[in-house]
Amino acid sequence: MATDVGSQTEPSVTRLVSGIIDDTQRLLEQHANLLKEDLRKDLREAKDAGLAMGLASALLGAGGLLLLFMLVYLLHEQVQLPLWGSFGIVGGILAVIGGALFFRGQQKVENFNPLPEQSVEAMKEDLQWKTNQK
Repeated sequence: MATDVGSQTEPSVTRLVSGIIDDTQRLLEQHANLLKEDLRKDLREAKDAGLAMGLASALLGAGGLLLLFMLVYLLHEQVQLPLWGSFGIVGGILAVIGGALFFRGQQKVENFNPLPEQSVEAMKEDLQWKTNQK
């Protein structure tokens, strides 16, 4: 009789393994949901930053264009260069600076990783643990 009572209060091995598998699946779902939320949050932040940067770029571009015209006419008046020469000098300097900035930005884009590393690593560990369990 004592063995009957013990077997009724203690869970079976099958039940324990089933519970572990259920917990693992629930953990994987939670990690997947966390990864989705991290990506959504990053996307929202990137969108907000993009809008602000777009507006700032437009205003800076308009102001910069007016300043460049001012510089061209300043060279024309003060240095007595022909107008086409003043435009050529200013345009050449801008082309060199723009090329340098372009290549610097290209290097940064190549090193950019948009995935949240911690969430991805946690999911990899969970999947590896689940596949090695069998």
